[in-house]
Amino acid sequence: MSFRTFESASIGGGIHHVTAKSAALQCRADISFYVPPDAKVEKLPLVILLHGVYGSHWAWLYKGGAHHVLDRLIKEEHLPPMMLAMPSDGLWGDGSGYVRHRDADYVRWIVDEVPEAAAQIDARCKDAPRFISGLSMGGYGALRLGLLNPNKFAAISAHSSITNVTQMQGFVEESLAEFDLTDTAPLAVIDCAKLSSRLPQLRFDCGSEDILIEHNRMLHRDLKGAGIPHVYEEFAGGHTWDYWHDHLADTLRFFKACLAL
Repeated sequence: MSFRTFESASIGGGIHHVTAKSAALQCRADISFYVPPDAKVEKLPLVILLHGVYGSHWAWLYKGGAHHVLDRLIKEEHLPPMMLAMPSDGLWGDGSGYVRHRDADYVRWIVDEVPEAAAQIDARCKDAPRFISGLSMGGYGALRLGLLNPNKFAAISAHSSITNVTQMQGFVEESLAEFDLTDTAPLAVIDCAKLSSRLPQLRFDCGSEDILIEHNRMLHRDLKGAGIPHVYEEFAGGHTWDYWHDHLADTLRFFKACLAL
């Protein structure tokens, strides 16, 4: 087990909060989980939701209402039950970028340790399909980590994404030099996509009034030019929680469709 210590609390209604001592981060870190209370299934697909800058493990629950979106789709659209894992990014500076720094491996935290923690909360997710999603900085994390780990994620769906870690400079106080990066994998999403001939199912979207819209349009053009299959959608809206709450449903529908492949 990666965790020297593992503290968890169920607060009811399927919500669990965890603080675990991470070997990857060399410190304690937090994760929120949601398991639909009436999920009577043998295998429980795992959806990792990554937050953006300034936020933490609580953001998708209490600002995004992710569990309410999931419950509504289960009830109204017969979406299969899924487990939501909502980790902190490690809480470095204004945002870690979900990349490897010299002093902490924010990649291994998300890719390896968060699923391990999820299995300790509900073992049904251990051998079930795994998906990754996120918004803004978390969209970057979802795209990059999903593309770099095609054997671990069945599908990726991202919202309003940064597409290269250099774009973090528009959001955070820390300089790229302060990130002290040791990540040897490509930092641009398009370069990650070109590394493997076998990629997870891929979709992403962005609001037409979003400050990152041109970066997302360029990623769409670059993927199309490289012949890499993907789904790209634009909707009305900006870089806001109203947008992400509404379009998380598109992500969960996409993951449902991927389960049938």
